[in-house]
Amino acid sequence: MNAAICTLFEGQYHYGVAALSNSLYKQGFRGDIFVGYRGGLPNWVLSGKVESIGKWSKATTLNTAEGLKLIFLPLETNYSLTNYKPNFMEELWEGPAKEADAFFYFDPDIVIDEPWSCFEEWISCGVALCEDVNSPLQEYHPRRQGWKKYFKGYGIDLFYKNQIYVNGGFIGVLKKDRSFLKLWIQVQNYMGDAIGGLENSIFSNQTYNSTIAKRDGFQIFDKSDQDALNIAIEAFGDNVSYLGKEGMGFVAGKATMFHALGANKPWNVNFLKKAFFGRSPRPVDDCYWRNSSSPIMVHPKSSIIRKQASKKISKFICRFYKI
Repeated sequence: MNAAICTLFEGQYHYGVAALSNSLYKQGFRGDIFVGYRGGLPNWVLSGKVESIGKWSKATTLNTAEGLKLIFLPLETNYSLTNYKPNFMEELWEGPAKEADAFFYFDPDIVIDEPWSCFEEWISCGVALCEDVNSPLQEYHPRRQGWKKYFKGYGIDLFYKNQIYVNGGFIGVLKKDRSFLKLWIQVQNYMGDAIGGLENSIFSNQTYNSTIAKRDGFQIFDKSDQDALNIAIEAFGDNVSYLGKEGMGFVAGKATMFHALGANKPWNVNFLKKAFFGRSPRPVDDCYWRNSSSPIMVHPKSSIIRKQASKKISKFICRFYKI
């Protein structure tokens, strides 16, 4: 299968881009990873080749290992990057990734932990999505009913599929299901009217401070792109293939990938400090640091050794002291 992958980042999330790429390579992916970014590029990318790719006149390509190429594309959109995911995938499918049979998006705070062949098999079952930590959301929950009422005003009828509420950090789509992306974009455009524009989201300057204006009653669009993704499922007429919460490591079970939710990212966690509050390193922390050095190394070797040591000490402390 000719599959392409993309992600989006700004600021320190470049650490996550590297670990995600390393995990993909170790699990067997070979191909192109398109990286949309805003702001400056990190030092580890600056050795790449600057060239014109599609509509991007100053793309930077980096051949990190045999069969793996990262393509960094500067973005000019005023959208919050979390709201730009389906647009970016569509732009790539129209341009430099037009030959791809399938497209996958991963947030840059995800690392995968299953062979790449599992992901290719997964999308043969339908649009691939993963249950969110805040799932389930019942049919008559005020949020779902609020979506239904709101989009009725735009001529879009929503049909309840099941109680699963999916996470917006991952999606896999075959070319035959590309209409799902177009639907997601359409839903977000209409949602933009209610949240004051798609430059607004739950994030502000890479922190978890929402810029979405409060409304009376339930906040039916407080997670913007993720809400729009779940709404698109209800408007979509074809198959969607779900993994449960274990798929992203949110609950016990075999994780297909690990998603570092919240402000504490694996690259900036102080393990010893957390241990003295009775909090042990998370599985996502383990997976991140296992994928932190090859084929892309963005942390000094000495830092990786110290992190691994502090992680072991933290686990030992938390065997005796937990909150």
